[in-house]
Amino acid sequence: MASDPMDPHGDHNTSRSNQGGIHAHWMPFTSNRDFKRAPRILTGADGHHYLTSDGRQAYDAFSGLWTTGLGHCHPRIVEAVSRQIATLDYAMSFQMGNDKAFALAERLTALAPAGFGQVFFTNSGSEAADTALKIALAHHHAVGDAARTRLIGRERGYHGVNFGGLSVGGIAANRKVFGASLLPGVDHLPHTMDLDHTAFCRGQPDWGAHLADDLSRLCALHDPATIAAVIVEPVAGSTGVLPPPKGYLERLRELCTQHGILLIFDEVITAFGRVGAPFAAERFGVVPDIITTAKGLTNGAIPMGAVLVRKEIYEALMTGPEQLPELFHGYTYSGHPVAAAAGLATLEAYEQEGSFAQARALEPLFEDALHDLADHPKVIDVRNFGLMGAIELAPRWGAPGARGLEVHKSCFWDEDLIVRNGGDILQFSPFLNAKPDDIAMTFDKVRRAIDRID
Repeated sequence: MASDPMDPHGDHNTSRSNQGGIHAHWMPFTSNRDFKRAPRILTGADGHHYLTSDGRQAYDAFSGLWTTGLGHCHPRIVEAVSRQIATLDYAMSFQMGNDKAFALAERLTALAPAGFGQVFFTNSGSEAADTALKIALAHHHAVGDAARTRLIGRERGYHGVNFGGLSVGGIAANRKVFGASLLPGVDHLPHTMDLDHTAFCRGQPDWGAHLADDLSRLCALHDPATIAAVIVEPVAGSTGVLPPPKGYLERLRELCTQHGILLIFDEVITAFGRVGAPFAAERFGVVPDIITTAKGLTNGAIPMGAVLVRKEIYEALMTGPEQLPELFHGYTYSGHPVAAAAGLATLEAYEQEGSFAQARALEPLFEDALHDLADHPKVIDVRNFGLMGAIELAPRWGAPGARGLEVHKSCFWDEDLIVRNGGDILQFSPFLNAKPDDIAMTFDKVRRAIDRID
């Protein structure tokens, strides 16, 4: 008799009819065929742990997907969501509003760098990126610079998977199937990693600030009067944690200001304590014109994203007939009341628990534990900033990504530990309130898993 398809130790070559519980779901950013041979199913969560379908507790070393810095099922957020869904489950956001969305917008602008006055709500980081790009284009049109239509991203950048974010993004695997359908008029800055100069760097590398000057080259090539915006992650996350070189973000800000180009920081990952501050803009002392967020905005409890804009960008669009929308853009679930309630509870928890200071204090310990694996013969780089870290493994000859996936699976099955692998890059995103013992335990287990695989 065929085994239960949810049993990781059973016969995974059972028929489709016996695996109906796993085949219908086409999983995102997942090697589906490999996964469904031995499904890694989560059925519950509490604090820093998941409950697996086979009854084990697994420590979450990635705090969701960069999302859940306060821990899973935080009581304050659970209570706020439960209360809100029983009070106002949904409210139309076109020509109507709900109290929680307005309250959350006020809290966000108060937390943001000085000068940010308005928030446009979305449902994800991908939608936030596309919204930010559209706002940038609309702003230039409103101020009489309609020729500014070109958008500049960065190689290895990740701004979600909608067509706008994909176009300015620079991860080749995400783009190659869709290349002919990506936005025209897009160019890219070079990425900032060079293992000859930056390998095993702790925090920001000393090398690489000059790479921001490539924006001057793009201005000369395209004419700066045609460039609407530059979008970058302050710390590139999904590509494998690339901290910005010292002086790099400052130089980008200088060049954008010089040429009248809007600077967008994609802070979907870096906001809300991930780098020890409300926003990376504050941590680096570089203020962009537009900030995108998601993930930690609701502690991952309810999907929500947001675009924060400087007051002058919003005010430039407040023109034309007052009976018409100033920006023809939005989503059915923009400012969803349950998501907004989760956001309000999350921001309150960050404040009351001192989460950003906790994260900042944890950084040195996390950095030391991460770099303890620098001596491993299968490791070719270790890098970190804030509570973002990566261990890059040497790829297996002829099978890129195989070694990283095998470590991910060994951590889950053999170590009761969940880590993320992006190809051969292991990525780590500790809880903002992680304990020193949690950090030490995580990397002891990771070392054993790396030792275990070829």
